[in-house]
Amino acid sequence: MTDSGYISFKEMCARFDVTPRTLRYYEYIELLDPKKEGRSRFYGAREIARMKLILRGRRFGFSLEEIRQWLLIYEEKGTREQYRVWVDLADRQLDTLTRQHEEIETAITELRALRDETSGILAGMGPDRDKD
Repeated sequence: MTDSGYISFKEMCARFDVTPRTLRYYEYIELLDPKKEGRSRFYGAREIARMKLILRGRRFGFSLEEIRQWLLIYEEKGTREQYRVWVDLADRQLDTLTRQHEEIETAITELRALRDETSGILAGMGPDRDKD
């Protein structure tokens, strides 16, 4: 079947650097719907495109359920509605990531200050001794 524009399960795992367990899970939760011949699975252009979107969504911090719902919108309501929902999801995720970024920056600043303070205390202790 690979001659007809489809790739095998193993090729799909290799192309996207995912484990077989991940690919089977995405199928189980209905993110992917490969063609089946017996126990073999084959992935066409639609499934490859969906996998790209799934992995991109995960990289941006979206949950698998959010991604699944977003992909369903295309099937049920079309491209325009899917894009509208995408913009809303992206705005919400950008707010979340911005907040997380600010929290990380604060933690980095506080950790540096504590490290510097501790280094100063250590330098003021003089030469190393085994025990006081």
